[in-house]
Amino acid sequence: MQVKIQNQNILITGATGGIGRSIVKSFDGDNNNLLIIGTNENKLNALSQELKSSTKYLSCDFNDYRNVKKIITKINEELDNKIDILINNAGITRDNLTLRMKEEEWNDVINLNLNTTFFLTKEILRFMIKNRFGRIINISSVVGSSGNLGQANYAASKAGLEGMTKSIALEVASRGITANCIAPGFIKTAMTSDILEKNEDKIINNIPIKRIGSALMIYLV
Repeated sequence: MQVKIQNQNILITGATGGIGRSIVKSFDGDNNNLLIIGTNENKLNALSQELKSSTKYLSCDFNDYRNVKKIITKINEELDNKIDILINNAGITRDNLTLRMKEEEWNDVINLNLNTTFFLTKEILRFMIKNRFGRIINISSVVGSSGNLGQANYAASKAGLEGMTKSIALEVASRGITANCIAPGFIKTAMTSDILEKNEDKIINNIPIKRIGSALMIYLV
């Protein structure tokens, strides 16, 4: 099945990472207007230069979820108060065993992966409800349901993200808005490179098709 997305205003967070870049590229063209968000302005600028679509970018530190309030006005200005598709892809890991995990390692992951996603979605929903259309896609992880050694914080954030997404979907379905969550297994990105370097053979042996995954999510819009 081929899905063609045209003339949409699309907001993508975590745009310059491995999965983020693939998501951005999948929406490029067809008169879509892209607003990409990340923490590295140079990488955002370089990515925007590669695209055919009308693309704007904002550099923002979402490690503090309170920054959502500071940037939401700018987001709406850039997309003319009409956001058709929101893709929450921003996320981090701060791995450590539970008994060694520092408070800031726990809080950093929960704040970015869960709190920021919630508060950004909440703000964007106001405009989707007004327009009676919207597509929300949250990027979770298989770790949210399986758990993983040294990732209690990350697993908790992704499990929470999945529950949050299901609840939002129930709340806004009658308004022409859908909310979905994707839980990838291991995708070859900069964030997973250390894990794959140490455990790639073991990971691949647990995958039926014996290869690491790649990004795909456009069918959900």
